[in-house]
Amino acid sequence: MSLRVAVLDYEMSNLRSAAKALERQGASVTVARRPDEIGEVDAVVLPGDGHFGEAMRRLRSSGLADAVRAASDRGTPVLGICIGLQVLFDSSDEAPEEAGLGLIPGVVRRLDDTAKVPHIGWSHVSFGDRCPIAPPTADPAFYFLHGYAVVPSDDADVWATAHHGRGDFCAVAGRGHVMGVQFHPEKSSDAGLALLERWMAHVGTEVHA
Repeated sequence: MSLRVAVLDYEMSNLRSAAKALERQGASVTVARRPDEIGEVDAVVLPGDGHFGEAMRRLRSSGLADAVRAASDRGTPVLGICIGLQVLFDSSDEAPEEAGLGLIPGVVRRLDDTAKVPHIGWSHVSFGDRCPIAPPTADPAFYFLHGYAVVPSDDADVWATAHHGRGDFCAVAGRGHVMGVQFHPEKSSDAGLALLERWMAHVGTEVHA
């Protein structure tokens, strides 16, 4: 049986490419615009590019914010991509007035501006031992497009890092069944597709445990 994945449509850009990438790896994808469309799935994906505040406003107004929290409370695996990772956190400097989903404790900060911001292009990612979807090869490159990065409250929630400016930033964060990637796996060629395949395999083991 293929994995049933709800990809949330909150009108934040890269929905179609993310859905197609998951389908290429064998997922049965539902594009979910309403809360009731994510009740009977194996996993939830939040894709997206854009502004943290606008993303949260759209998630709240559609009812999807509460639905994602409820899915997480049930133990449903959640994957955030780019802005989808950032909204998993408590708040962001990009929109201090808007609360995030609060599924991973921490905040979102602007990238170090000693290098060009936004950070656009391919960067190598170093995965830690805690990451359940780490690749078999060391430090593969993925495609990034962002001006902010997540800062988990607990260092144990930093599952991978990449470099920008004078230091490293969190490229993959996770806590339990909730995780997210700052890069775009759907735009990262074979390395990105392989990562989505590993995530689906990881979700499959949890669903059928």
